[in-house]
Amino acid sequence: MSMKVPFFNHKQSKESYQFPEEAAPEHIAIIMDGNGRWAQKRGLPRVAGHKEGISTVMKVVKAAVKLNVKALTLYTFSTENWKRPRPEVDFILKLPKEFLHLYLPELISNNVRIGAIGDMENLPAHTREAVQFAIDRTRNNDGLRLNFALNYGSRHELIKAMKEMYADINNEKLSLEELDEQHVSQYLYTAGMPEPDLLIRTGGEKRLSNFLLWQLAYTEFWFTDVLWPDFSEKEFLQALEEYRQRKRRYGGI
Repeated sequence: MSMKVPFFNHKQSKESYQFPEEAAPEHIAIIMDGNGRWAQKRGLPRVAGHKEGISTVMKVVKAAVKLNVKALTLYTFSTENWKRPRPEVDFILKLPKEFLHLYLPELISNNVRIGAIGDMENLPAHTREAVQFAIDRTRNNDGLRLNFALNYGSRHELIKAMKEMYADINNEKLSLEELDEQHVSQYLYTAGMPEPDLLIRTGGEKRLSNFLLWQLAYTEFWFTDVLWPDFSEKEFLQALEEYRQRKRRYGGI
């Protein structure tokens, strides 16, 4: 079983933590890739990598809390992941319950607010119930928002948004003339959240895999060959340091 990672004590000095928190991105999105390959390299079943990845989630959450990051969105299970072998799918969908059972008290004590994006209705009851319980327990927290993208696919999200906009136009709740980017954003799972400033993908692949296609329009990307179970605070801070060095022009000069 993964060991709990103690949170940063806010009463401690931050002098040993080198990255300036004022330079941290407001919203970070992560594609957590490489769990299966991590396990296979060690002669273990793929599910062992998914289990090991739980502790990595806590390392990253811990670092984000230290730096006062506002939102952290983790690509946990995609709409395409249903294509994997059924035993692996079943195992992955049990992990949110295990993760929250282990760490929810620490998340609560550190003012973390749990959220979820994706088509939750088609997930197993034990997954939905565990996530909803955590959402309800942390609803009044106003620190880091930790979003789990579960049964999430960006194309599915956009189609859902278009259908809802079409219905509202037909019902005269929205006019075609006033429809703009801001209105579209309000129909997405991420409504009310800032768009990600930084996307991190582990595992060596350099693609978005149907993740937040609308929201990542002007996001900075950072890729690493490090497999997710091996991803540490060191790599996390390296990504943030490279982000800090970039100049975001949003189409300007």
